[in-house]
Formats: sequence, C-alpha cells, structure tokens
Amino acid sequence: MDWPIAEVARLSGVTARTLRHYDEIGLLPPAGIGANGHRYYEEHQLLRLQQILVLRALGVGLPEVGRILAEEIDEVDALRGHHRRLLAERDRLEALAGTVARTIAELEQSRKDGTPMTAINRPENLFEGIRPSQYLESLRDFPGHAEEVARRVAAMTPQDVEAGQRERTAQMILLAELMAAGHPADAEPVQARIDAQYRALTELRAVSAEEYRAIGRSCVDNEAWRAAYETIAPGLAAYQRDAIEAYVTHRLG
Repeated sequence: MDWPIAEVARLSGVTARTLRHYDEIGLLPPAGIGANGHRYYEEHQLLRLQQILVLRALGVGLPEVGRILAEEIDEVDALRGHHRRLLAERDRLEALAGTVARTIAELEQSRKDGTPMTAINRPENLFEGIRPSQYLESLRDFPGHAEEVARRVAAMTPQDVEAGQRERTAQMILLAELMAAGHPADAEPVQARIDAQYRALTELRAVSAEEYRAIGRSCVDNEAWRAAYETIAPGLAAYQRDAIEAYVTHRLG
C-alpha cells in the first residue's frame, strides 16, 4: 500500500513542504513519484519518517539525523536505539520538572519574606532539560521565522545552541529586573532592551511591525512562551507584550 504526500502529512502532522525538503536533502526520498508529479510513500518510508520525527523531538539536528540513520540498517536495532533515547528524554523531563520545582520554591520564599522579586539567582538552572526542538515548536505561528531558525540550528553545535539559549534567558532576566525596579513598559531602559531584541530578530530575517506586534502578543497567548517568562518572574509575559506594543507604536509605527 502507498500513501500520497498529503495523506502522510495528515497522518504525521508534518507539512508537505517539510516532506519535500526531506526529499531534497536525501533524508526521506519517496517510494515513487506519480505521473502527476506527486510523491508517494510506502511502509518503509513511514517507518523512516517515524525515526526522523523521534530524533527531531529529541532535539537532534537534521545533519545528525542523517548520519544516525545512515549508520542504522536494521529497523529493530534502530528502534531500540530510539527507545534508549526516549528513556533519556524521560529522565530529562524529570530534571526539567525539578528545575521548575526549585524555581517555584524560590519564588514562594521570596513572597513569604516580603523581599521584591528581581531575577532568578541561578539562571543556569533554567536550561536544564530544555531542547531546541521545544523552541522551534513554540514558533509554529511564525513559519517564516521558524524555518530560518531551524536552518541555523541544524548547522549549530550543541554548545552553540546552549549558548544561544543562555543568551535568550539572560535577556529575559534583564527585562525582569527592569520590571521589578518599577519601570513602566514604555520607559527608555525597557525600550532599549526591546530594541536589542528586535535587532536580533531582524538579523535572521526581515520582521514587519505587525509581525513583531504579533510576536509580542504571543508572549502571553503562546503557552510555551508564557510559561518560560513566568518561570523567571510572575507578570513578565504581559510586561514583554506591553513593551513590544509600545516599541511598535512609537518606533515602528
């Protein structure tokens, strides 16, 4: 039995565009191409796609996925390897849960003592258990930006990825400190931080005023983004949204 690309996209949740990209880079050639030019997939290709998606969910870049699959011939052995990785992912999630638990304890202690919340004392804790694939998934509402980020992440080393994560969280903590100090979202120090964020975005690709406004709203509307901001400091997600709104209105409007 074979499946057309549209059906494979529906079953797997991967877009047809992504499947065509996998074909173009030699990662997942279809079983055949019909007279109408459409790609068709058989069971072997679906099993390979499953392996690709498991590895991508584990944060493995496409070049490394290709190398892993090239080394694995027997599908059962390959699945055993993926199972081991999934068990490791389970352990990673447990570590991430511990990170969040520590953060909650610190925030509760801060409230109990009556001391103002400024920033997480040990920001490196925020990175324990975080994967690039989670960040890419959070960009699903901005496909153009997600594609550019994915292209760059695929060429990065794990060390580069972690450094980027640390830089993003460091910027969030700086914003949290301004919020805790009582600066309104449209204050100059806050707007300077937002300007730096906007310039970093535009280094990847052009970002219109309306798209940047939508990104700001996603800080609250996107569950993953909101959770990341709120882990650092309660209210930070809405503060970031409001700061971006002010930036777009006064500097990009």
